[in-house]
Amino acid sequence: MSFPNGTILTPASFILNGIPGLEEVHLWISFPLCTMYCIAITGNSGLMYLIYSEEDLHRPMYIFLALLSFTDMLMCTSTLPNTLCILWFNLKEIDFKACLAQMFFVHTFTGMESGVLMLMALDRYVAICYPLRYATILTNSVIAKAGLVTFFRGVILVIPFIFLTKRLPYCRGNVIPHTYCDHMSVAKISCGNVKVNAIYGLMVALLIGGFDILCITISYTMILQAVVNLSTADARQKAFSTCTAHICAIVITYVPAFFTFFTHRFGRHTVPPHIHIIMANLYLLMPPTMNPIVYGVKTKQIRKCVIRFFFKGKENSSQNI
Repeated sequence: MSFPNGTILTPASFILNGIPGLEEVHLWISFPLCTMYCIAITGNSGLMYLIYSEEDLHRPMYIFLALLSFTDMLMCTSTLPNTLCILWFNLKEIDFKACLAQMFFVHTFTGMESGVLMLMALDRYVAICYPLRYATILTNSVIAKAGLVTFFRGVILVIPFIFLTKRLPYCRGNVIPHTYCDHMSVAKISCGNVKVNAIYGLMVALLIGGFDILCITISYTMILQAVVNLSTADARQKAFSTCTAHICAIVITYVPAFFTFFTHRFGRHTVPPHIHIIMANLYLLMPPTMNPIVYGVKTKQIRKCVIRFFFKGKENSSQNI
């Protein structure tokens, strides 16, 4: 492909256009997004502090939960402050390198989120199928190595996005109809051939999301078999109740993720752009917002620790008085 003389193939910056078609209500849309972000930061930081301070929660299940909370906070923070600047102050310009950096962090942390959910499924499998060996199999060393492998898997697979996007010519303009930089949203405004980007993006989705979902499915299939074989109904209920919060977290994460993924590739002409962009933002906000609430409500041990923490605080304040 040839380009006219003087054409700037790599712009100095991009313009993130927010939510096309809903510019007049940007301010109103920002309030629920800001509320969800505040809940996410408060809930996840509180949950991490609770797990750190309560010795009863120093177990593999809760260490993985703390890792999930940390990932959730990073995931939503990689986009929401910038999104709110667009919606509140109309600050739409983002430096080209900053856009690539945001793209890297968004895809790395979403991959990490999926990986941690997979590790939590394996944790439940070991806890239910091998309860006597649970503590010896999932040691702190194993948990740390599993977390690092999950993180570096995302980094290694996402880094090529940067180079694939950077090589593209941008002679059609620099306006991205989105609230943040993600791989295909940036690639689609290029005037070059993005087939390699699309194919590699699909490969990464299969290598991360597909592999994790397969592991989660296999884990829960074996968990179900083990639970069915338990002798009493009470034992079956108790065993399966430990998985309820994790199943809710899987649904909260993967339903908006699948919607965003498939509409990006197959629903461009059937799903309105503003619906796609709102769902893309909820995909990054829903899990961080809902996970602390779900685990706080569904996990008996966390409920007990929260109650004990607040009563301890009241006792200390009354003694000071």
